[in-house]
Amino acid sequence: MGNRRRVAERRKTGPAVIGGMIAVVVVGAGAGAYALYGGGAAADDGTRAADQKAEVKTGPLSPAEVTTTARAFLTAWQSQQVDRAAAATDDTSAARSLLTGYTKDAHIKDVTLTPGRPTGDKVPFSVKGTVTYKGTDKPLAYKSALTVVRRASDGKPLVDWHAAVVHPDLRDGDTLVTGAAGTPPVKALDRDGGELTKQKYASIGPILDGLREKYGKEAGGKAGIELRVVRGKAAEAKDLSDKTLLELSEGTPGTVKTTLDPALQEAAEKQVAKKAKSSVVLLRVSTGEILAAANASPGFNTAFQGSLAPGSTMKVITSSLLIEKGLASADKKHPCPKYFTYGHWKFQNDDKFQIKNGTFKASFARSCNTAFISQAPKLKNDDLTKEAQQVYGLGLNNWAIGVPSFDGAVPVQSAAQMGASLIGQGGVRMNPLNMASVSATVKSGTFRQPYLVSPDVDGRKLAKAARTMPASTLSQLRELMAYTAAYGTAAEAMSGVGGDVGAKTGSAEVDGQKKPNGWFTAYRGDLAAAGVVQQGGHGGSTAGPIVAALLKAGG
Repeated sequence: MGNRRRVAERRKTGPAVIGGMIAVVVVGAGAGAYALYGGGAAADDGTRAADQKAEVKTGPLSPAEVTTTARAFLTAWQSQQVDRAAAATDDTSAARSLLTGYTKDAHIKDVTLTPGRPTGDKVPFSVKGTVTYKGTDKPLAYKSALTVVRRASDGKPLVDWHAAVVHPDLRDGDTLVTGAAGTPPVKALDRDGGELTKQKYASIGPILDGLREKYGKEAGGKAGIELRVVRGKAAEAKDLSDKTLLELSEGTPGTVKTTLDPALQEAAEKQVAKKAKSSVVLLRVSTGEILAAANASPGFNTAFQGSLAPGSTMKVITSSLLIEKGLASADKKHPCPKYFTYGHWKFQNDDKFQIKNGTFKASFARSCNTAFISQAPKLKNDDLTKEAQQVYGLGLNNWAIGVPSFDGAVPVQSAAQMGASLIGQGGVRMNPLNMASVSATVKSGTFRQPYLVSPDVDGRKLAKAARTMPASTLSQLRELMAYTAAYGTAAEAMSGVGGDVGAKTGSAEVDGQKKPNGWFTAYRGDLAAAGVVQQGGHGGSTAGPIVAALLKAGG
């Protein structure tokens, strides 16, 4: 009781309205913070009359329920009442662990939480605090948001718990830690010796994180003091790197040189800025050097780590398989019916078109689905997988480009799923790096693993393909891609791109999306590129202009 009287005596100000919620300044424990409350919202001891039957409330949340629940959670968190804050969520254990670590491991104190205006069941809020570690202080400020849900068992409104509530860069299972950085910083350089920074190139952040993780210690740097995200197992499985959020004291960086071309990287950044959810990669065919890589969404490196169905760009690989097996030839007649049923699935072409008495070249150029799926009955379940692995070096999880990457996946499938794989659906997964490599393999005739850091830096071995495709297959495949760039679905995008060119478009349907992901892969001279625009529509009109512009910029 003595403590309560002292707190009450120290209150010097009246309540103020902040962000539509009442705030009272509290001096004492957690000085400088304020408590959000309203109508007893922070108190819920769960008691009720013994003879009173609990009524389970259902239906949409009311604005009052959303506001009250958010107040209770934010008040408790801000006041360092971890158990109470955790109890206001739908995952008490996970919330308690992360909120405890927020103070204990991340050393964040004097936290002030300012809620914004709710939108439906979502409440944005801003966070201000101070990170203190061994006599060093630095202010911290960021924005986050929470969502309120109704618990099914009793209808109680609770905060839908995810680690991102605490900080938007956190994934479930991640933690926040302040201390001597586990890995020294690096100074990343482009191929000409200029420094690569997020200030120069908006989407370079994940690449810099990956370079630090891989080369921080090897490059001779010294770690500083940082607040950083330490990835949990779920994020590690996706090859996400730890991320620095705040630097309290600078470390001494080591130096790592990359293959990125500054002019082409700048061009790539400008291109993806024009299309939301777009990503692109540009390679040098003769070496595998990555000259540019950019993402419109800078938080995740879709260009290297994306895992998306590539749609009809996969038909490049399928075509080499069919030609090798004598099931197709560029200038020979090839069926392209409106429909083809395989594995009890009825496949069709875009707008249900058909090509009567057409050649395989015509089917490739117009991207006829049934021309490929009609050959499924003549293939073994693992034929496409072997072609992708043995000729294109894909799906073996052995690329070593210098930063985390996903190396594509072409799993062995059967029946309808195998048929779908032939047109880049089913279980097939790729990213722009993979598909740029496919075009580079066609152009050079040999798979050369892409890389961002020269293997000479650390003596690592680059992946190799088991074989090259036969010369007759290669010449026909180049003919197909050249024809598509000149007269097929890629013609509009490739207009004005001169020289020795080839291209293929793609659109990949995704469950829950109104528009497909648009893909485009192409080569010109010693350059190969690929791009994707998620939820963009047809690849020729979405990803195509991005890729074509980079090929032009490469000279």
